[in-house]
Amino acid sequence: MARQGLRGKVVAVTGGARGIGLEIARALAAEGAQVSIGDIDEKLAQHAARPLGAHAAKLDVRDRASFAAFLDATRKVLGPVDVLVNNAGIMPMGAFLDEPLERSDAQIDINFRGVIHGMQLALPEMLKRGSGHIVNIASLAGRFGIPGAVVYTGTKFAVVGLTEAADAEYRGRGVHFTAVMSSKVRTELASGTEQAGKGIPAVDPEDVAAAVVQALKRPQLFVAVPGFLKPAAAVFQLAPEWLVRLGRRAIGDNRILSKLDHDGRRDYERRLDALAKPAAKPAPKRKVRA
Repeated sequence: MARQGLRGKVVAVTGGARGIGLEIARALAAEGAQVSIGDIDEKLAQHAARPLGAHAAKLDVRDRASFAAFLDATRKVLGPVDVLVNNAGIMPMGAFLDEPLERSDAQIDINFRGVIHGMQLALPEMLKRGSGHIVNIASLAGRFGIPGAVVYTGTKFAVVGLTEAADAEYRGRGVHFTAVMSSKVRTELASGTEQAGKGIPAVDPEDVAAAVVQALKRPQLFVAVPGFLKPAAAVFQLAPEWLVRLGRRAIGDNRILSKLDHDGRRDYERRLDALAKPAAKPAPKRKVRA
């Protein structure tokens, strides 16, 4: 497929105020794209956007109205959205049965439902003009189930499947879809995994950002970071179950359950709990009898 330039393209990045999202925003701005950063932390988004000459706005991907407002603001300031990067995500870790319901719900709402919101809101205008690209930041956890991150893994499997199905449904319509699947990324999300993730290839957020840029220039459905893990994922899908189980035991795939450094993750988990805190519901109105 022919290479596509990014100069002047309007790109909206969710969760773009820190970590992988921020590096994606920086890499795209360096390519000459017009970047719009959406993040639940509006002040941090504005701080991140300023040196990039980017647009910034508050965005809670769980709230469809918030997502629509973010995209509308992007269009108003920069023009029609050419690219949407669904990056916002959270990654709690620990035993499945110990995970509070609020954390599980937050992962489903942010990691998966937020991607659905973004795609359904951005895709119509892309289809109408016959061009556009949606990039969903998934994970290699969307191909390999990870003990100690059960719900997270489920959301990433869902994002990979969602991306693949959308690509099939809208093929030939001029819109590209990409799922970016990285291994462990050295960001706050992976804090406390020095021992739990030992032996797993680790990459920097800049590596993921570079992969996004390349996928936008030369569209492809699945991108692995590091790249050599892409064929490994394919082999994993085809391997017999007994061999997969044997390999999992050999590498100690359940180290998160025994070697996770909870002290090292404390700051991140506090932020998670603030996000996962259930919203206060208004008291039901009492019926007044005549």
